[in-house]
Amino acid sequence: MAKVDFCFYGELNFFLPPKRKNISFTHIFEEHPSIKDMIESFGVPHPEVSFIFVNNNTVDFSYLVQDGDRISVYPISQAETIRQTHPQPLISVAPPPLPIPKFVIDIHLGKLATSLRMLGFDTLYRNDYGDEELAYISSTEERTLLTRNRGLLMRSIVTYGYYVRSTNPQQQILEVMKRFELFKTAKPFDRCIRCNGLLESVAKESILDQIPPQVQQIDKFHRCIECSQIYWKGSHVEKMQQVVESLLNSQP
Repeated sequence: MAKVDFCFYGELNFFLPPKRKNISFTHIFEEHPSIKDMIESFGVPHPEVSFIFVNNNTVDFSYLVQDGDRISVYPISQAETIRQTHPQPLISVAPPPLPIPKFVIDIHLGKLATSLRMLGFDTLYRNDYGDEELAYISSTEERTLLTRNRGLLMRSIVTYGYYVRSTNPQQQILEVMKRFELFKTAKPFDRCIRCNGLLESVAKESILDQIPPQVQQIDKFHRCIECSQIYWKGSHVEKMQQVVESLLNSQP
């Protein structure tokens, strides 16, 4: 039998049982597991981790844990702080940030998907996605996988991923916007909330047979380039604008 001392920092403590939160604790183990497997055995998904220190040196996920190791695990949110306070060359287990935020969302977060599309973010969502398909899309298209399924995030092919903490849809969108710093890059009403396609302006004369008579006095219309859904500024859009303004004004 061997033992190591572990300490998880920041929001990684969210995944730990109360008796292990925000403290250093001893873990007893057999054989020589990889540090990735050991971290995930505590319920912490690997895409949430940025740096792992073993005996004051950084290691990657392939490191084999040894008897007596002292291990510190840091979240993505503390990555920049770690770089500034540890001048020596560091090994990061986090991938480089995506140049353009793109998401794929599991079947339980439909309202979050709608909110992200409403704010103009490229967001794939279907209510029949399976876990294997979600992981594959995230990996091959370099999309951040948003989910409340820890096991899904622990799939080895998932590189970009985040476990949504809140169960409240209104809090979920704020949480994601803060985590990925989306406030300055939002482009409200740029995408179709039904299929995620981009919207384009369309002449009213070309769609008169597709819009109800009561809105034909409106001058500006947009159409989704993918599914041809037509949008116009009605009372529902005004309510959506209020929601968008409220979200953007919540910037920390």
